[in-house]
Amino acid sequence: MGDTFGHTFRITTWGESHGGGVGVVIDGCPAGLNIGLEDIQGELDRRKPGQSKITTQRKESDIAKILSGIFEGKTTGTAISIMVDNQDARPQAYDHLKEIYRPSHADFTYDQKYGFRNWQGGGRASARETIGRVAAGAIARKLLQQLGGVETLAWVEQIHDLQTTIEPASVTLEQVEASMVRCPDPEITQQMIACIDQARMSGDSVGGLIRAQIRKAPPGLGEPVFDKLTADLAKAMMSLPATRGVEFGLGFDSVLMRGSEHNDRFHTDDGRIRTDTNRSGGIQGGISNGEAIDLRVAFKPTATINFAQETVTRAGESTELRAKGRHDPCVLPRAVPMVEAMINLVLLDHWLRNRNKKLPDMEG
Repeated sequence: MGDTFGHTFRITTWGESHGGGVGVVIDGCPAGLNIGLEDIQGELDRRKPGQSKITTQRKESDIAKILSGIFEGKTTGTAISIMVDNQDARPQAYDHLKEIYRPSHADFTYDQKYGFRNWQGGGRASARETIGRVAAGAIARKLLQQLGGVETLAWVEQIHDLQTTIEPASVTLEQVEASMVRCPDPEITQQMIACIDQARMSGDSVGGLIRAQIRKAPPGLGEPVFDKLTADLAKAMMSLPATRGVEFGLGFDSVLMRGSEHNDRFHTDDGRIRTDTNRSGGIQGGISNGEAIDLRVAFKPTATINFAQETVTRAGESTELRAKGRHDPCVLPRAVPMVEAMINLVLLDHWLRNRNKKLPDMEG
């Protein structure tokens, strides 16, 4: 069941990078949500390849086709199926990889698990499978906005050793989308672009950090014990290609503090219980507390590089590989909508699961 994610709001993605297409089936979406193709397409356009000189030059329009579950601009309550055709697949570009393992890629591990692998672009290990996640995430985003005005916003905080110090609460979608690298800091954006471009020109790659905030998330989302909101968000983030770590609030920096320094003290603000600080990242005991949910996700450098590397064949013979094909020198600019999509899928799933957790206030 590794292709399925979620409980009440559940998605199943399918397709390979160089097959006929990719897509998603969504179960559990309530009927009556006003949703148009433009809502889905807008998110897919943010993740599609060929956006700029610092992304893969594969040219795909990534036009979504709604096959079921939406009628006259409204969800019907039945399964929603969305498909995107692969238009610029070049499987022959991977012929040289048929018998060779790319270092730090999934080639070897897929062979070990299945005894067989799709060597054309990595198959299901390719980031192209995230199209289905982003399409489903667009629907989740629309429903979360309608339910409670929830806003999920992610941006590139760090590329290699270049990091922005912009105040997270001040970041806007307009600032993020104005940057080729999706960093809301105009000054460091140009340095990041130059860093990625230099890696691309040399046949190498770089990684970095994406930061995300969920604003107006209600308190009470998350399930004890194994489905804590932190646990499910962490799984969602770590299921994305190239991720290497996730932290909430102060994260790993909290180990340098004492409890008296780290605790978020409570106060009352116009009848609402709030915290003075947000070192917990908006989640305590695995359940949202109503403050902004704050997290960071680490992405490694792209594994497939046009750089001479020692490796082995399937037969275990030593060889040298200089991988060909079209690949992102840095995945982060296109990973921003992927991070947002997975967050929205988790939040909506927990929101729907939370509906029957307690009785309404009753008199008498």
